[in-house]
Amino acid sequence: MGEIAAPIMSVNHLNKQFGSGCEACSNPAHRQLERNYCRACGTVYSCQDITFDLYPGEVLGIVGESGSGKSTLMRCLYFDQEVSGGEAYLQPYKDGESNLFQESSQQKKHIRNHLMGKVYQNPVLGLRMNFSSIGNIAEKMIAAGNRSVSAMESRGSELLEQVHIPVYRMKEAPKNFSGGMQQRVQIAKALSNNPPILLLDEVTTGLDLSVQANVLDLIKHLQRELKISMLLVSHDLGVIRMLADRTMVMLDGRVVEQGLTDQILEDPQHAYTQQLVHSLL
Repeated sequence: MGEIAAPIMSVNHLNKQFGSGCEACSNPAHRQLERNYCRACGTVYSCQDITFDLYPGEVLGIVGESGSGKSTLMRCLYFDQEVSGGEAYLQPYKDGESNLFQESSQQKKHIRNHLMGKVYQNPVLGLRMNFSSIGNIAEKMIAAGNRSVSAMESRGSELLEQVHIPVYRMKEAPKNFSGGMQQRVQIAKALSNNPPILLLDEVTTGLDLSVQANVLDLIKHLQRELKISMLLVSHDLGVIRMLADRTMVMLDGRVVEQGLTDQILEDPQHAYTQQLVHSLL
């Protein structure tokens, strides 16, 4: 038997709430919520006790309807939002011994720039729309301490080629591009510093089906080639089926089921997952 690899990322008891909570909702053991909302004080519990591991080279799908907490989870992991509680560890960072959420903002920047890439559902959040495409990639490389213009130019053009942006359009601004092309520039930018982990948040939502298929093919191809670990958020089980090795199902800020993707699609245990799977058939 080969040794089982250690997780590249471990997240334990991640919590994110909006609002200060009250007597009715502060105790997790007997919270009285309507879905993930406290009627008494208006606090929203977007992520409740999320725990999972991500393994090297693995694609972990996170599926759930809108409002289930998937995107909040991604924002917390990329430090776009502060968590309310919990821990996250990255194997390549201090040997996985240091809780990322307690690191200084300078260290968090370092982690974002070197160890993670993120592709946002809305390209406006991930790109500077008026910069050139290659300038967007250079920006992420400069943030990671790169200073060589020629190195950035060659890396930028190599990446844009990899994501099928034609060479003659590299100096063009993403605002001139179609949605599918903008997503491909975001992917190139996210990969610019060879991060071991890529966070993909609903990257095909709002794209035409044929464009979706192209972007998904590209992600699949890059994942195989680069052996990168990915967290892939989607409300579309078709996307999850195509890309994810394992899947986590979220509902009202909680993980209600997780397992191998095939297993979850063929034999869903939780009523909500069963409903999701049947709506796909």
